[in-house]
Amino acid sequence: MHNYPLLNLFWTMLEFFLWIVWLFLLFKVITDIFRSHDLRGWGKAGWVFFVIIVPFLGVLVYLIARGHSMGERDVEQAQRSEAAFQAYIRDAAGTGAGGGAPSHADQLAKLADLKSSGAITEEEYQKAKEKLLA
Repeated sequence: MHNYPLLNLFWTMLEFFLWIVWLFLLFKVITDIFRSHDLRGWGKAGWVFFVIIVPFLGVLVYLIARGHSMGERDVEQAQRSEAAFQAYIRDAAGTGAGGGAPSHADQLAKLADLKSSGAITEEEYQKAKEKLLA
């Protein structure tokens, strides 16, 4: 290791880092090609062929030609994922989409509030609670 200067080590690390970044970009471009709905079969085949045969130029041309729409597709995908996650949360919490049917916990809280305010008696509270939990 004493025959390998520090500057050469720096350049080797930089080249390795840039190679990893380029591989990441290559896979991102190929994924975007197949995710794109505005390209049809031959268009996708042409872009994949171009990106694989002439990789550096192909990725650069793809980013110049379709980079803006690539970002839009990323944002749309993130929004769909967030909406699906929020729908799952609402479904798991039992509130339904758009604040529909209240969950059992919400109904029990309302019953407890009615009992504490004196609107219903202890017997009515117990009956409603049993009915709700059944």
